[in-house]
Amino acid sequence: MGRKKTDPAPHALTPQRAGRLYKLLTLLGRGPQTRLSLLRRLGLDVRGFYRDLEALRALGIEVAPDPGNKYALVHDLDDALSRLPFPDPGLNVRDVQLLAEGNTPAHRKLRQRITAFLGGTTGPTKPGGPNKPR
Repeated sequence: MGRKKTDPAPHALTPQRAGRLYKLLTLLGRGPQTRLSLLRRLGLDVRGFYRDLEALRALGIEVAPDPGNKYALVHDLDDALSRLPFPDPGLNVRDVQLLAEGNTPAHRKLRQRITAFLGGTTGPTKPGGPNKPR
């Protein structure tokens, strides 16, 4: 019997690293940047810079050097930001249930995660109330 395929676990990032990767992406979103310029703006050494590039690569975000010795995003900034995980905001189940109410793709994605977490139910929509039909 074959195993059921599951989505890979999301990459966990510390808030500090996630913030730095966000800043790196927004800098690159403005256009190609030299490594030296990026190192200065991010307060990194060369080793840290390449570790961050590897972290982005693991998330499916490609940053490549161009012929002018500058680094650039391979795809657009919006695509890169959609792949960058947000660090754990420390929400409880009730907070997440409230955030999941809505009709955007983000709301649906969050509802699917809640359903998987709670074993098939999204739980009450109001404290002590019945499930809201979706």
